[in-house]
Amino acid sequence: MTSSTPNSTAAGHASYDPAAIEQKWQERWRAERTNSPDLTGAERPYYQLMMFPYPSAEGLHIGNVFAFTGNDIHGRFQRLQGHTVFEPIGFDAFGIHSENYALKVGIHPMELIPRNIANFRRQLRRVGLMVDWSHELSTTDPAYYKWTQWIFLQLLERGLAYRGKAAVNWCPSCKTVLANEQVVNGACERCGTPVEQRYLEQWFFKITEYAPRLLANLDWIDWSDTTKTAQRNWIGESEGAEIDFALAGADASIRVFTTRPDTIFGATYVVLAPEHPLVDAVTSSAQREQVRAYVERAGKRDLVARKVGDREKTGVFTGGYAVNPATGARIPVWVADYVLMEYGTGAIMAVPGHDERDFAFARAFDLPIVRVVAAPGDDAATPLAEAYTDNEGGRLVHSPPFDGLTTTEGKARIVAWLGEHGRAKPTVTYRLHDWTISRQRYWGPPIPIIYCDACGMQAVPEKDLPVLLPPITDFRPDDSGVSPLARHEEWYRVPCPECGKMARRETDVSDTFLDSAWYFLRYPSTEFTDVPFDAERTKQWLPVNIYIGGNEHAVLHLLYSRFITMVLHDAGYLDFEEPFMRFRAHGLLIRNGAKMSKTKGNVVNPDEYIERWGADTIRLYLMYMGPLEEGGDFRDSGISGMRRFLDRLWASAHEMRSDGAPDDAVIRKLHRTIRKVTEDTSRLGYNTAIAAMMEYMNTLRGGERVPHRAEVEPLVQLVAPYAPHIAEELWERLGHTGTVFSSRWPAFDPALATEDEIELAVQVNGKLRGTVRVARDIAQDDALAAALAVPSIAKFVTGTPRKVIFGPGRLLNLVV
Repeated sequence: MTSSTPNSTAAGHASYDPAAIEQKWQERWRAERTNSPDLTGAERPYYQLMMFPYPSAEGLHIGNVFAFTGNDIHGRFQRLQGHTVFEPIGFDAFGIHSENYALKVGIHPMELIPRNIANFRRQLRRVGLMVDWSHELSTTDPAYYKWTQWIFLQLLERGLAYRGKAAVNWCPSCKTVLANEQVVNGACERCGTPVEQRYLEQWFFKITEYAPRLLANLDWIDWSDTTKTAQRNWIGESEGAEIDFALAGADASIRVFTTRPDTIFGATYVVLAPEHPLVDAVTSSAQREQVRAYVERAGKRDLVARKVGDREKTGVFTGGYAVNPATGARIPVWVADYVLMEYGTGAIMAVPGHDERDFAFARAFDLPIVRVVAAPGDDAATPLAEAYTDNEGGRLVHSPPFDGLTTTEGKARIVAWLGEHGRAKPTVTYRLHDWTISRQRYWGPPIPIIYCDACGMQAVPEKDLPVLLPPITDFRPDDSGVSPLARHEEWYRVPCPECGKMARRETDVSDTFLDSAWYFLRYPSTEFTDVPFDAERTKQWLPVNIYIGGNEHAVLHLLYSRFITMVLHDAGYLDFEEPFMRFRAHGLLIRNGAKMSKTKGNVVNPDEYIERWGADTIRLYLMYMGPLEEGGDFRDSGISGMRRFLDRLWASAHEMRSDGAPDDAVIRKLHRTIRKVTEDTSRLGYNTAIAAMMEYMNTLRGGERVPHRAEVEPLVQLVAPYAPHIAEELWERLGHTGTVFSSRWPAFDPALATEDEIELAVQVNGKLRGTVRVARDIAQDDALAAALAVPSIAKFVTGTPRKVIFGPGRLLNLVV
């Protein structure tokens, strides 16, 4: 069905022409600044935020349209509720993706990125978003990254930014550091090259100092449970103890962290991470060459593979011994790469009887395995066929004088006992480690630091910001681990801001996650050039009312945004410490049951579909496929139903009558529909809201009846957030001036909205798959639509059911 010049219908009115209508209203919105709210005078401000996109060369994909439409519907709904809604847009345009593509096609990113952004802007406008384009931003704009650099300086001033050497994942093909999340099965997720481990000087932010607050606030912020769980797991709080194991024959000790101090009597060896500073000191001369070779091999493995662990355990005996502070026994010290320097202290007490990794290691190297916790029904003599890891039900054995205690009692008593001798203290540690922000690439904001031989490290004065990224042509990275900017002395040689002597700039650029960690603060204040965010404007509009984005950013982006907000709050710049009052993660789209990919040739180009069907039809279909937070299966066969709904709405508004009174039964159905759509839209349940409107349309036009204006006009308002262009056109057709979004959301009468409902049992192939609450007199088609709008039922139905068996008021059975 292709959009074309309007034709007359049998009823004598012009047919629905989405192409013409959508162009008309997009031009009018732009000319009349319909979507640009008064940010200063707003009485009921509502900040509706969607994660800004990376402007790829391929352009907007259908997943972007799905996410942005879901966000836009909620924003338009809030506007109809009487709020002044601010819905901004921007582009996360720095980073390795853009740089690698620029290198691939031979176009400088300073030329490529503006071109990509222009294409994204064109596509986003066609979708019909309620975006305030006057506050658009790009992270690559010096007017933006000036303030990214300013934020770095705020952390530096507060002792939260530091430079240090660290083990990092290095991709020899991309020539850069990779985050752990960017390593898949030991290879770079971007290019597939095996990843190496390197030690590089890096800039870090002390996010670990904020771990307790970042964790505690998850108890009260209104976020998706899956997102909060992901953050809790990432922060990874562990309660335990630090215990010192004296080195035999030396005036030094190895400090370990353990969550199981109750098992210390079963510690039969100690393991150091290959990077541990005591490796050389503890290694005997006889073992030195073996240890050196092992440490070198371990250094080439990526950190992710070491965290996951291999089935085959590797390690090397140092030749040195430590003393178990509980038993007084000499136990061997080993080096193994399953111990990580970044977790705890980089050393563990190995208790093979009660830890699976330690058990496997002990079996592989024939090390002693001692039971010190017995399960109910077992005793000290019960053999150990595998590690007994129950942390709750066992009792201590072989642990005098603590035998018979529960593990919980043993933890506290043993730590206190060792503490009396200065050997232990209770400790809380976190899996979270400090944020590495350095990138040895070109396409990013230069880190605002100057190194002077006389004065040392100096911050670039705020008056000299931004430190501009120079337009160099040879921006390809090399294997040196040094940024391409280091090849340009004319750029990095500058006077020291303290003494005036020649010094050199930092040549690393900052992580793109820093760009995105504060962009929501900038949006309302883009016109201010003297501050990153205006104090009064920020107080009026922030924190963000609702943030919608992808679950792939559930951890890092959201965690870093929370951290930066807390730092700015503590510095006195913000009066809130959580940036997003409500966060919901949208789902992902597949196509015809398969993941979309270029190689499969099943990628959906939104331009083609909008050209054919119109943006309003595609918006409706994307939201009808399934719950926003779960996603859906894009199938071309489902789109026509949405177009038929809009055709029927168009016809209803043109054929309606104003004389006489509306039908009482239709009005009751209308009020029930208003209640349903209001409730569902508020909770982002768009698919069931659309199903309710379609069900009402069947009532409205049942038997080809001519509807009354009072039955049609509220439906136009209900449809407006979902299909804004046709709603605007019909609102004007109904005689109103101004945008439909300046009207108020229709209210329902509770007395009229009350209905006689039942729980309808739904079977698929004769097996009960769920129930759905529907009107007692619901028709078969409406019952089917209601059932398929429930995800737990719809997942059992592939395609159109072969047969529908309907027992009114009792049962719906689908044969597939």
